[in-house]
Amino acid sequence: MSLSLHQASMPLMLQMLGSLAGMCDKAAAHCADKKIDPQVLLTARLFPNMYAFQKQVQVATDWAGNTAAMLAGVDPQKSPHEEKTFDELRARIAATVAFIKGIDSAKIDAADGHEITWTTPSNTRVMMGEDFALHQSMPQFFFHVTSAYSILRHNGVELAKRDFMGDVPRVKYI
Repeated sequence: MSLSLHQASMPLMLQMLGSLAGMCDKAAAHCADKKIDPQVLLTARLFPNMYAFQKQVQVATDWAGNTAAMLAGVDPQKSPHEEKTFDELRARIAATVAFIKGIDSAKIDAADGHEITWTTPSNTRVMMGEDFALHQSMPQFFFHVTSAYSILRHNGVELAKRDFMGDVPRVKYI
């Protein structure tokens, strides 16, 4: 069985974006239950030089949306990092999901075997589309999703592996 570039990347990113939305729900409920100012969790970080929770979510959505756009050769969504609440982060996640779902999967598949070029603050990089998706983008995306999960877990939000996994598609429970 072979997978297309779209099949190997976008459904998994969408699954994990769903898990991020669920994490925001659980974090907001935790704050309400424990009478904690939500800003405590939104600005929490694992180490002083790492991004805070809200920035981890923002960057994860950037990687997901920008990856889909770059692979498909379409303009990325404009997403300034202005979210200050769990509801605003959920809206950002929902907008990213809608953006990804609005891209024709055939356009993403067409990046297989084609170069992707992007600029970072320090240089310009070029990779083949499949390498960009699987060896650059997906690890970056998962790093930020995992960091967001870890920040909440470290701060007492009752999350389990199932919360990290999100809704696994096509699973049959017996």
